[in-house]
Formats: sequence, C-alpha cells, structure tokens
Amino acid sequence: MKGSKPTNTNGRVSDLQSRVTKAEAEGQLNNTRRGLLHAILDNAEETYFLSSRELAKLYDIDAATVVRTVQALGYERFADFASALRQHFVTRITPYRAMKIATQEGRTPADHVIRSLDKDLENMNHLRERLDVDQLLRAARHIRRARRVLVVGLDFVASLAVYLDYGLTVVGIHSEAPVGTSGNLLHKLRILNAKDVLVAISFGRCLRETVNAAIQAKAQGVLTLGITDSELSPVARFCDMHLLTTVANPSLTASYAAAMSLVNALIVACAHITPKRSLDVLRQGEQSYFEDDRWYENDARRVANSRQAGNARASIRRK
Repeated sequence: MKGSKPTNTNGRVSDLQSRVTKAEAEGQLNNTRRGLLHAILDNAEETYFLSSRELAKLYDIDAATVVRTVQALGYERFADFASALRQHFVTRITPYRAMKIATQEGRTPADHVIRSLDKDLENMNHLRERLDVDQLLRAARHIRRARRVLVVGLDFVASLAVYLDYGLTVVGIHSEAPVGTSGNLLHKLRILNAKDVLVAISFGRCLRETVNAAIQAKAQGVLTLGITDSELSPVARFCDMHLLTTVANPSLTASYAAAMSLVNALIVACAHITPKRSLDVLRQGEQSYFEDDRWYENDARRVANSRQAGNARASIRRK
C-alpha cells in the first residue's frame, strides 16, 4: 500500500492531513499504518463512503488494523475518521483534479468509458444494498399528503429536480422545480407552509442556495427531505429526513446514475402508496397515448392521409 504524501490542490490542509503529518513526525505510524493512510487519502474519491470493514476488504487487511490506525490519529470512533475523510475529499476534489488523476492512469478513452459504466453499476448496486426503503416510504407518504411539493436542485442536479417534479406531477401530485434566478426560488419558498414538503437535492459540499432553501423552509414549518450522499452533508444535517446515494465517479466529480434511480424509486413509491389515486389520474391521460398529436406516429399518419387525399383529388380531376 504505497502512496505519495497527500496534497491539497486548493492550498488548504484538511484536519485529516494535519493529523497524518503530525503522527508521522512523532513516529506514531508504522509502515503498515502509514501505507494504509496514504492509500486511503490518495484514493479518497473511492474510500470516503466505505465502512471500516469495507476498507479492510479493499486493502486486504483485517478490520482491527483499520480501527487501530484510526485511533493512532486521535479519532475515538471510526465514524469520526469517516467524517474527516469525507471533509478531506469534498474540499480537495474538483473536475480538473478528478480528470487529471484519471488521465495519469494511462488508460485509453475506451477504458475510461468502460470504467465509468462499471462505476455507475457499482453505485447502483451500492444503492440497492443500502437503501433505507422504510425511510423512502415514509418520505413518499409525506409527499402524497402534501398540498404542494417544491423540489430544489441546481446546476448538474437540476436534471434530477426536473425529473422528480415531472414524475410526481404525472401521478397527480402538485409539484414544482423552480428554475431561473435565486429570486424566483425565494418567492416560491415564501408561500410554503406546514402543509407542504420541500425536497433539497445536493451532494458533496452542497450548494449554498439549496442548503439555505432547506433551512428557510424548515423555519417556516415545512417538512424537508434531503437527497444527498452522506449523513454528514449539510443537506442531511439540516433536513428533517434524508435519502442517501453515492455519486462517486472515476473521471469526473460525480455520477448521477444511482441518484436518478433513487429519484425514480421515490416516484414509484409515491404512485403505489395510493394506487387508486394514481390510477384515477393516469386514466385521465390514457386516451392521449393513442390520440395525442405529440406522437410521431400521428404525424406520419397525417402525412399518409394527406398524400392519399391528394392522390384522390388528382384522380378525380383526371376523370
């Protein structure tokens, strides 16, 4: 488990880095512990969400060694170390650094594509194994009972917010995902009350506007649901309840494949908690699936009918 001394590209040294440096200087780390810590820090994007047993399995050592190494740094519990590792990761990773690390691995573009797909599958399996289904169902019940649902997701995760909003609307839930300026979001927030639900979606360090929206909504008595990647993230800390999914990616800062699956699972839960209500709403749109003008087949049919009518008129004129 060899590794170079961990560095921070933004000039700030994390608490975890400081502890490792101090422990090395004071001779508190043997070769095994030093190698383990450098391996963990150098691959923080792959290790920050792992348990002590998962770390032990990854580096082919026993879990007791992981725990003793953590304690050598002054952390009483592994959870404290995990929190510091996550903070180390989110304060140092950027799209540039993530891609720079990936390009130094000597892989071909095809290798990176396959590795990215493999990581997406791994993230989805991780979600499948660790999803708190009971928590998801509780969230779905709150959403079903809500007068209005406001979904807040900005930048990359705006796509998740729009998808959740659309899916909830399809099954008859009054939902909205504000777009545009921060002022527009603030105006939407002001009219929420205890009968409503706010869903805040953000990962990593979490965007300030999303976190502030959750804080403001909670202060107004609104139930808040966070979708994020860690128990320790600002979204998880400030929301009444939260759902977790990893967004780790080997080449860029995040992959939202598992997050999209989580959002879809939430929509499915909302639909099936009150199936009669969902079916009543869906029944109203049933006919549009066969007759609605938005479908391409209908355009093709109109062209064909128009062509047939034109041929008929031409035939009459010739006669």
